[in-house]
Amino acid sequence: MSVDHLRIATRRSPLAVWQAEHVADRLRARYPGLGVELVRLSTRGDEITDRPLMAVGGKALFVKALEEGMLAGRADIAVHSMKDVPAVVPEAFRLPVILDREDPCDALISRHYGDITELPAGARVGTASLRRECQIRARRPDLVVESLRGNVQTRLSKLDAGEFDVIVLAASGLRRLGMVDQITRVMPPEESLPAVGQGALGIECRADDPEVEALIAGLDDPDTHDRVAAERAVNARLDGSCHVPLAAYAVLEGDGLWLRALVASRDGRRVLRAEGRAPRTEGVELGGAVAEDLLSQGAAEILAEVH
Repeated sequence: MSVDHLRIATRRSPLAVWQAEHVADRLRARYPGLGVELVRLSTRGDEITDRPLMAVGGKALFVKALEEGMLAGRADIAVHSMKDVPAVVPEAFRLPVILDREDPCDALISRHYGDITELPAGARVGTASLRRECQIRARRPDLVVESLRGNVQTRLSKLDAGEFDVIVLAASGLRRLGMVDQITRVMPPEESLPAVGQGALGIECRADDPEVEALIAGLDDPDTHDRVAAERAVNARLDGSCHVPLAAYAVLEGDGLWLRALVASRDGRRVLRAEGRAPRTEGVELGGAVAEDLLSQGAAEILAEVH
């Protein structure tokens, strides 16, 4: 092993730091002599929290700042939540590793209600995700769904302050932070289809750094990688950004993949769904085919409305 010290770029939020530390621990366990250092970087997406994320550039802002840190020589790799990573990775970088997946589902959190179905008309629901918003509106058009930004702790504090009756977050983040007790109910994919890559962590490196790429390669989880590749192929064909009302979720069935996807209008009045199955070796092609199905139903028109 020629690399003896590795710098990991990470956002400063508690969840992002946990994710980077998790990768650091995995690397130290694999290479006992390796020095690993976290490089905490500030991103514009973290700094601007008074507006919906899509209004200031979307989740790609989180990734871009870490990529700039790598290009500037401040870090060797970056750890991302895969749901934040744009479908097209810039040529200067590679995304060779996707770690084993945590719970990919959405989690409902409330101090007074057990489920969306129990909420009275006009109840306030907080989420930062258009994908969650449109699926909630489709089920309950009588609810008030509003933007909820900030880290996990900030969002929970807004719930406790009475600003919302219910908030919806990724179950994976709560589990990683040791906050499972905050979850009122995990929403199955049939109720809230997960985001592309939700629950999975990816490791990005510079394309011109084969030694680092070889060093991290052993952390890749093939099962998660194949599932997320199929999901990302849907995103790549439909849009390529991370702030559209799009969901895609793949599961393994033996040596095959079952992929479900949806595109919905923000008000939830139009929900287009498609699914397909294929060998796991053909996940990218499956994602493209499922995306084409959605396009044939009118997905492009819906997606154009949010740009």
